Amino acid sequence: MRYFTDSILLLLYSTLTFFYVPADQALVFALLFAVILCCITYLCRVCKTESCSHNSLPVLKPAGNIIPVLAGSYVIFGLCSLWFSDLLLFFPLLLYQTLSAGLFPLAVAELPLWGFLVFQINRFAAVLCQLGIFGFVLSFFLWFYAGKYQTLYQDFHQIRDDSEEHTLLLSEKNKALLEKQDYEIYAATLRERNRIAREIHDNVGHVLSRSILMTAACKTINKNDSLDPLLGNLEESLNGAMNSIRSSVHDLHDDAINLEDTIKGLVKDFTFCPVSLTYDMSRQIPREVKYSLISITKEGLSNVMRHSNADSVDILLREHPALYQLCIEDNGTPENGIPDIQTGSDSNKSKNTSGGMGLSNIRDRAKALGGTVQITQENGFRIFVTIPKSVSN
Repeated sequence: MRYFTDSILLLLYSTLTFFYVPADQALVFALLFAVILCCITYLCRVCKTESCSHNSLPVLKPAGNIIPVLAGSYVIFGLCSLWFSDLLLFFPLLLYQTLSAGLFPLAVAELPLWGFLVFQINRFAAVLCQLGIFGFVLSFFLWFYAGKYQTLYQDFHQIRDDSEEHTLLLSEKNKALLEKQDYEIYAATLRERNRIAREIHDNVGHVLSRSILMTAACKTINKNDSLDPLLGNLEESLNGAMNSIRSSVHDLHDDAINLEDTIKGLVKDFTFCPVSLTYDMSRQIPREVKYSLISITKEGLSNVMRHSNADSVDILLREHPALYQLCIEDNGTPENGIPDIQTGSDSNKSKNTSGGMGLSNIRDRAKALGGTVQITQENGFRIFVTIPKSVSN
């Protein structure tokens, strides 16, 4: 943009000399030649800065052709000034373009060529000479400040891009910190529930158990018939309290299960071969789904350890908008045949399996929650479980 405005300014400045030269065809030719030269230079700059995205001259597409085209254009312009003296009026514009293109040898050669043609050959009027000299000075200062402007422009964009990048990084880090904080709060809540459940079980539960035993002992040694109803009601109340406490403790313990930590614990304890775990589940998972996924994972890893020669296992737990997904896959083959399964026909490339106690339990757990199980043997053993949310919730 700065090059365009500077070129227009120098072109308008050169037209000031029209008041001191006759308006003829040579002057019109010189003006058109200067405009064409500006257009060629502009297209070359666009090709260089924007990788020919909208360049209309195929010859300029290779980056190596830009400098020869510019240099050739400027040399032709200078040589034509030997025959068309009106072209000398636009030499300040030519100087600015050669400096902007980095063709400093041509820029240095322009000054003596212009001086020789103006003062010795064509002997221009003094006012035209003065306008030309001032035009050269103006071209040099415009080129100098255009370079500074370009440097500041690039620095500004670099700082802006760096600032946006840092903002994105900080946003991602803040999001990660918030997620970590939420997870720590969630884990602390589950630990506190477990602690409360243990305290109730160890303290209140034991006191109630002792009270029930003492009440039963009192009923046994009681010889006063009038106290039997009272002791019976007391025993019934204590048993009801014990049942209520037991139910509350179980609920607290069940809700305090952290599925992610439990699965990671199973993976950590599995030493038969390396296990790759991909966990992508939310924290609000129904209790029955947690227990089913944990049990299925245990059974799957147990089958790998007992019946497979795999050297790697992949476990995937993922929550979708409408279902929960569990996939356990290894790269081994059954050593002595898995007793839990019966393979289908050998003509089927992907062998479906069915039957057996361990895998039957997996199917039963998934079926109880409205889910499905697909077990296949192809390049390894694969258990794929899906549980719909609508039924599990």
